[in-house]
Amino acid sequence: MVPAIVAGLAPGEGAAQALPTPTTRPFWDAAAEERLSVQRCESCEADFFYPRVACPFCGSREVSWVDVSGRATLLSYVINHLPAPGFETVGPHVIAIVRLEEGPTMMTNIVGVDPRPEQLLIDMPLQVAFEERYGQVVPVFVPRPGGAE
Repeated sequence: MVPAIVAGLAPGEGAAQALPTPTTRPFWDAAAEERLSVQRCESCEADFFYPRVACPFCGSREVSWVDVSGRATLLSYVINHLPAPGFETVGPHVIAIVRLEEGPTMMTNIVGVDPRPEQLLIDMPLQVAFEERYGQVVPVFVPRPGGAE
């Protein structure tokens, strides 16, 4: 789940689900195709995430979407042991902030690793993966094998 762009509960659903808006729809459409996209300012050429209508660096409203490599490093994390309503069946899981190789930061989940501090190293190399959750494809991150580029 990408909490920064979760709009609330979908009608009739018990678990939180992102409800795409006109601003966030390109992100979710790309994720459905297993592509990770961020916005790029056409004026100052900065890449940024979370989706918004104007560049956070220069204020320009000339923004577009670009696919990124999906490579990232771990900046910070928390191991959540207490599930939120609707996620009672989810065991301990890692909520993380990662820095994409292209610069933007993103809140996400790290999967494919035991949720224990000794398995999660700050600056560890990660790679995007995609999971279907509650009928929606979401980007998550996994450790990059051998830290290879």
